[in-house]
Amino acid sequence: MEMMMQPDVIEWPDRLILARAFFRQHRLFVFGVAILLVVVSCAVLATWIAPYEPTKIMMSERLLAPGAEHLMGTDRFGRDIFARVLHGGRISLLVGLCVVLLSLVIGVPIGLVAGYFGGRTDLLLMRIADVFLAFPPLLLPIAIIAALGPGIWSAVIALGVSWFPGTARIMRGAVLRVREELYIGAARTIGLGHLTILVRHVLPNSLTPVIVAASADFGYAILAGASLSFIGLGARAPAVEWGLMAADSRVDFLDHWWTALFPGLAIFVTVLALNLVGDGLRDILDPKQGRRE
Repeated sequence: MEMMMQPDVIEWPDRLILARAFFRQHRLFVFGVAILLVVVSCAVLATWIAPYEPTKIMMSERLLAPGAEHLMGTDRFGRDIFARVLHGGRISLLVGLCVVLLSLVIGVPIGLVAGYFGGRTDLLLMRIADVFLAFPPLLLPIAIIAALGPGIWSAVIALGVSWFPGTARIMRGAVLRVREELYIGAARTIGLGHLTILVRHVLPNSLTPVIVAASADFGYAILAGASLSFIGLGARAPAVEWGLMAADSRVDFLDHWWTALFPGLAIFVTVLALNLVGDGLRDILDPKQGRRE
């Protein structure tokens, strides 16, 4: 009677050992993921966590210091800052996510085509990207918003359009390495078309540096979106967003520090967590690069 081959099963003690080893090797990554999960959970569950409506005006309780009733105090209109920080995370995270996705949708195909075909195609596409890179980081988004009109989605479009050249260049660099691999030559030899090679072989093997960069760009996109809201070009009242909250506190923060501290702290913690996640993904997905650095 033939012996049936049993699949290898990792027992719980072994899983705990592997988890402990992973935690020791990537502590900052785990720490960043934990913070990010808390931030996202608070934003998603803000309706149930927040003790007050974020836009509820209570002039009798204006500019109260943090305490038991208002954990983060109130602003000049008596609105609970804790509730506003929780709800503000929704727009800030959404802006960052949409900007990164838009830059990927535009930048990845451009970098993929430029790196794979090279020659004049590469030259043309990269020169177009260089035109966008020639502008200072926030000047181009401001110009685009001036044409579209201020608002959240105008800020998303403006930041995404100005962000894609970096994504395209990272993708192009990865494709330049992959296209020289032996399996790409073998795919051409057996008669596979360019589209099939690009989609099945080049794209999946070139995404690692793009994913790592996107995780870090997520945090910077949140910061850029908050900056645009701070100068009145992003989110607008009555929307609740961290940059807009910081802008509203400009009149009061010298005497009432909590009005600016907590929105700024929310941005700082979120961007820090995303940077830790990005560094951890780089070490996990591309260990050689992590060791070189």
